[in-house]
This record gives sequence, structure tokens and C-alpha cells, in this order.
Amino acid sequence: MTQSCSPTGCGPLTPEQEHILKEHGTEYPGSSPLNHEKRPGQYHCAGCGQTLFESDTKYESGSGWPSFYDAIPGAVETTQDSRHGMVRTEVHCASCKGHLGHVFPDGPLPTGLRYCMNGLALDFRPS
Repeated sequence: MTQSCSPTGCGPLTPEQEHILKEHGTEYPGSSPLNHEKRPGQYHCAGCGQTLFESDTKYESGSGWPSFYDAIPGAVETTQDSRHGMVRTEVHCASCKGHLGHVFPDGPLPTGLRYCMNGLALDFRPS
């Protein structure tokens, strides 16, 4: 079983996290407690602990998933995803290559991007 890292250490991924990170799955919109997270801190990869996003780049997109307008430089990578009959840009952790979600060109300034992430793929660590 794959390990999940959090501020208190590493442990096994849940079946849902395994499905998202390793099988390119997604969680139901509106199901992530991170949608309502407003505290300052950082969002890390649930699979390996890599820091991915700062809380000050998080915003309410109305999409049903935690959304950010920018990632920490070098923390994520993208690939073209043509599954499900559409072409999208997939976002994955640059360290462990786990699937995080997708990025779209309809976000706010200054980047104009919307990193639409699966909350189960993230580990929030408050400041």
C-alpha cells in the first residue's frame, strides 16, 4: 500500500486517495472539507508530502473542488489528458507524479489559471 504523509507522519493512503492519486480518479464535487478551509498555511501532496500550494492563492471558484490560481514553482507538472472525450490539462505532483486534478485558463488574475484540485489528494498544514 502507498504511504500518505501529513504533519504527524506518513501512513497508508485511503482507497479513495489511492484511486485519485494513482488511477487518475476524482472526488464528488462539493465533498472536500478543504473547500471551506480559510486558515493560512500550505497544501501538500497527500502521497509524498511535497508542498504544492500556498493558502493565499486559494479562492472560491464555485466548481466544487479546492481551487488555486497558482502553484509553488516547480511543485507540479502538467500533461495533456484526453480521457472522457475531452482534452484537458492534467496536474500531477512533480515529486511522486500523483494525479491532483486539472488546470483551466478561466481563473482570476494575476495568472488567469484555475488549478482545480481533488481535496483528497491534498494535505493542508496550517501555519
